Amino acid sequence: MGKTALIFPGQGAQKAGMGKDFYENSETARRIFDQAGDWLGFDMKALCFEPNDQLDITEYTQAAMVTTSLAMLAVLQERGLKADVAAGLSLGEYCALAAAGAMSVEDAVKIVRQRGILMQQAVPAGVGSMAAVLMLSPEKIEEVIAPVEGVEIANYNCPGQIVISGFKGAVEEASEKLKEAGAKRVLPLNVSGPFHSPLLKEAGEKLGEVLAPVELSLLQMPYVTNVTAQYIHDTAEIKNLLVRQVYSSVRWQQSVEAMLADGVDTFIEIGPGKTLTSFVKKINRKANLVNIETWSDMEKFVC
Repeated sequence: MGKTALIFPGQGAQKAGMGKDFYENSETARRIFDQAGDWLGFDMKALCFEPNDQLDITEYTQAAMVTTSLAMLAVLQERGLKADVAAGLSLGEYCALAAAGAMSVEDAVKIVRQRGILMQQAVPAGVGSMAAVLMLSPEKIEEVIAPVEGVEIANYNCPGQIVISGFKGAVEEASEKLKEAGAKRVLPLNVSGPFHSPLLKEAGEKLGEVLAPVELSLLQMPYVTNVTAQYIHDTAEIKNLLVRQVYSSVRWQQSVEAMLADGVDTFIEIGPGKTLTSFVKKINRKANLVNIETWSDMEKFVC
C-alpha cells in the first residue's frame, strides 16, 4: 500500500466564500475562524466569506488562506485523517508545517500575517512583476533568461508551466526572448510583487526576526520544503528554510517527484481551488488525487 501526502495551495487560490460551509457545519472550524480574527484584530469571517477588495491584497490573502486550509484540516483530523508527509506551495508550506505538528495554528496564522505585510511592502508597486511561461523546458528557460539581469525562475510548477519573477522591465525582456525561443505563451500574472525573487531578500530577512521567538515542536511526520524539494525531519532546519523560501524558487514539481520516489501514491489537496491537483496530475497521471475544498468534498472523502 502506498503512502499519502497532504498538500496545501498557496496565494492565488483564494476566493470569496472559501471555508464558509465548514464554518456553518463544524464547531472546530468555527473556533479557528473566530480565533484567527481575534489574534489578528479583524473579521476573518467577513474577509473569507464575503466579496471584498481585501482578499486579493497580499497582507490579508495569506492569513485568510492559511486560516481556511487549517480549519478544513482540523475537521479532517477530527474524523481520522492520517498521512505520511506534508507539503505546500509557497504560503501553503505553513499549513504543511502545522499538519506535520511543528507549528501551532495560532503561530501559523500570526506569522503569515506578518509575512504578507513584509512581502507587500518589499518592493514599490509597479517595480516588479511575474509571468507564467507555458510549454518550454526548465533548462531552456534557464538558458534564455541567464543573460537578462534582474529576472529569475520563481516557480517550477509542473511540466509545461514555469513562473519567472523580477524587475518589471527584465521580466518583459525575458518574456519576449522566451517567446522567440519557442514558448507557447508567456502570460503576465496579476500579482502585487516579484515574489520568490532576490528582490524579496530583505523581506525574508525581516521574516527571520518574526520567526526568531517562535517555539516550534518536533515534527510528527516529515514535510517537503519548497527551497530544496527535500524531506525535512529536523525542526532545527525549519526557520532558515522559511526565510530563504521568501526569495528562492518554489520547486513544486521537484517536491512532488521526491514524494513519488518515496512511495507516495495519494495526494490530498486541502484548501480552496484545485491548482495543486492539476499540477500533480501533469507530473504523474497515475497518482491518486483527492481535492477537498467544500464540506461536501470532505463528507464524500471520509464516508
